[in-house]
Amino acid sequence: MGTEIAADFATLGEEFTRNPHPVYAALRARGPVHRIRVPEGAQAWLVVGHAACRAALTEPTLSKSWKDASPALPLARLSAGENLLSSNPPDHTRLRGLVAREFTPRRVEALAPRVRALTGELLDAMLARPTGEADLVEALAFPLAMGIICELLGVPSLDRAAFRDWAEQALSSPDRDTRTAATAAMTRYLVAMVDDLRTRPREDLMSALVRTTDEDGDRLSADELIGMAWLLLVTGFETTAHLIATGVLALLRHPAQLAALRADPSLIDNAVEEMLRYEGPVETTTYRFTTGPTEIAGEVIPGGGELVLVALADADRDPARFPDPDRFDIRRAAGGHIAFGHGIHYCLGAPLARLQARTAIAALLERCPALSLNADPADLAWRTGLLIRGPRHLPLRWLP
Repeated sequence: MGTEIAADFATLGEEFTRNPHPVYAALRARGPVHRIRVPEGAQAWLVVGHAACRAALTEPTLSKSWKDASPALPLARLSAGENLLSSNPPDHTRLRGLVAREFTPRRVEALAPRVRALTGELLDAMLARPTGEADLVEALAFPLAMGIICELLGVPSLDRAAFRDWAEQALSSPDRDTRTAATAAMTRYLVAMVDDLRTRPREDLMSALVRTTDEDGDRLSADELIGMAWLLLVTGFETTAHLIATGVLALLRHPAQLAALRADPSLIDNAVEEMLRYEGPVETTTYRFTTGPTEIAGEVIPGGGELVLVALADADRDPARFPDPDRFDIRRAAGGHIAFGHGIHYCLGAPLARLQARTAIAALLERCPALSLNADPADLAWRTGLLIRGPRHLPLRWLP
């Protein structure tokens, strides 16, 4: 591992955005850690390969707190307030404990009827179109994911379009000022929302987080409530929507796998795991910063707040962990993928994302026996940036 730039991700263009895996594989063949330049212009260290990525995700010298970032990094913070993705133990342990009290598997399973109902409503509207054509992202994936997380948190329906715009700008815009302005706009809205919930609580998750306390009387501070709302809203719909879209795209591009799932719908759970492995919605992790010299897979990254990214997309295409990794196979034993992360920062919303993906995709296939892609895959535009991965639009046809 040298200090020269191994890859400048600001210059790789649309071909990389559509299919980043060959670039990551070429880097992995040279070693587990590389100096890169991210699209925003900052230099960073990229970790590739399944074993190295898992190690990095549990490395205690890699901090999630922006307080540990080098002041020389030309980067804007990705989120508002303090949250699970911008904190370390013991703060992270405390925050996760408070939130997990309300974000339980039982609460997620209780949402299953609502997920099925909203999926049905959205498909009714989509299939009523006389043209037999629609964009799956706009017609099903985003409105389902956003609708469920906004109902869960208590965000009024009229504000959802603004939230989607703010989230995409904050997470994917190549322009720092645009990202900063979007984060500021979302923060102002969330501050007003939390203030309102303190005086007029409702039966939703955000109201519960305002009220919740642990056995010692601890509760989320105002800044932590803002951060948690930001985290749950943005990650709650962005990643789930793209999981649905990329999952359907993978099936349509692999007709034998689509036919196998149609023949045996009980494969849907394993199919979703393979979708997560094959083309998960998070390409690289949110930022980590070195608090001291950090050894990953025998390579040492300097301390001093250096930026480190973990390539989840490459870890799950590593042939050392998944044989023939570029083959999409819904019967594969896909367990062990790290699409939701690993260690203490493992995604709290993973059960909800899985529930929505399997519900939406199963219902779509059941109601659209002649489903097909209504565009050349090479013409699809994908989200830019190294964080969120997925097509901006997915044109479909469902008439023979």
